[in-house]
Amino acid sequence: MGKLRDDMEKDLAVRNLAKKTRSHYVGCACNFVRHFNKSPAEMGLDEVKDFLVSLEKKGSGPERRKMHAAALKFLYGVTLGRPEVAAAIPLPKVPHTEPDILSGSEVTLVLSKVQGLKCRMVLATAYAAGLRLSEACHLEVRDIDSKRGVIHVRRGKGGRDRFVMLGARLLVALRDYWKVVRPGGSYLFPGRDPLKPLSSTTPRKALDNAVKAAGLKKKVTPHLLRHSFATHLLETGTDIRVIQALLGHKSLSTTAHYAQVDSARLSQVKSPLDLLGTAQGEALG
Repeated sequence: MGKLRDDMEKDLAVRNLAKKTRSHYVGCACNFVRHFNKSPAEMGLDEVKDFLVSLEKKGSGPERRKMHAAALKFLYGVTLGRPEVAAAIPLPKVPHTEPDILSGSEVTLVLSKVQGLKCRMVLATAYAAGLRLSEACHLEVRDIDSKRGVIHVRRGKGGRDRFVMLGARLLVALRDYWKVVRPGGSYLFPGRDPLKPLSSTTPRKALDNAVKAAGLKKKVTPHLLRHSFATHLLETGTDIRVIQALLGHKSLSTTAHYAQVDSARLSQVKSPLDLLGTAQGEALG
């Protein structure tokens, strides 16, 4: 894409989008160019639609197609200055599925199977504080505020800072970890280069191996630990608005998606029909 690629990267950077998002968007735009072997400036809505259809024919899932559509919306709407094309690009509908939530005992089992102290602590911290894996990997030593009992999450999704709880058990575990690892730089979980954070790929692979060792059939990812964190808080009585703040969500509806109510708890809810004619049902009028 040459100069156009440089322009797109600048536009993405100016809007302070996450590095991962920038990389995905540029990659999607390059895929579009390679498909037609033409500059996007010479193409328009018809080519975009044809390209999205070709992705479906190749077996690309709705999430991948939606990413490409969003990237091309940005390319045409911002970098190429053709908002009429961007507005007409359809976003594929992504089916909503509820992830399997880990029980408390399953979280304990999986974490106990994680090989390597550093990986185990990164994943334990992610679950204990509801962090994204990238947020946990990028924690600095200064972010652990034991006096106030909080963790400072810097530059989370959308570039927003937030504070989350620092549990007593996590603090003890982090202190034990510190005594063993003694990180030399600013990062709490340094990579091979002590001046850089641990790559999220390493604990992700460690989690995959731990799930296999635990014999779990659920699809467990680092993000599922975050879902489980939210659900466990909800099930133990935490207000969903507090959970929203801890997760760093702008929208309460996003938090509601993260925090599920398990079937056992749902089965304990009394139907209003069962309450009719009873003392408890008098409140219904």
